[in-house]
Amino acid sequence: MQIDGFQIYPDYLDRSAQTELISSLRGLVAECPFYTPAMPRTGKPMSVRMTNFGPLGWVTDKAGYRYQPCHPETGKPWPAIPAQLLDMWKTLAHYPHPPEACLVNHYTGKARMGMHQDRDEMDFEAPVVSVSLGDTAVFRIGGNSRKDPTRSIKLHSGDVLVMGGPARMNFHGVDRVLPATSTLLNGGGRLNLTLRRVNLPS
Repeated sequence: MQIDGFQIYPDYLDRSAQTELISSLRGLVAECPFYTPAMPRTGKPMSVRMTNFGPLGWVTDKAGYRYQPCHPETGKPWPAIPAQLLDMWKTLAHYPHPPEACLVNHYTGKARMGMHQDRDEMDFEAPVVSVSLGDTAVFRIGGNSRKDPTRSIKLHSGDVLVMGGPARMNFHGVDRVLPATSTLLNGGGRLNLTLRRVNLPS
């Protein structure tokens, strides 16, 4: 199944580059620790933990989905997006403006992500650039409607995925993470970093 605007770059980050990125993330996560987000309306905890980097961060709680400039628990501004990720955006996004948010999802145990669209941004011309680190994920991609057929793809540590053009609004999710498939992260698990442009260029 060919999907226009959907591109995977296998092993885009080699082991050395992955280790370098993880080292830079440790200090940032110390500034803006992972927290457990909640679903809108119900307040049910999500199975992933998350944090953000950049001028804006994506959050969810009983009040709904939104972007905001500060950590919902500490109240502190999100730290800057690492230069390594900004360079990746410049190379792969094919979009003239920088990302404004880097959402970091931490998957452990039976954590998963249901099928959804990334539609809380104002600028849908910009792609979503997604980086996988750690254990392999079973990623599911569909079409612009929930009724469209889907396919499963394994995303390995160091893989980078780009969803742009017609694929920008495709439904997607993570069915499961395969334990002990990577030694990158102490204690196992998976980190997924997604770079997004939120606002329309001024």
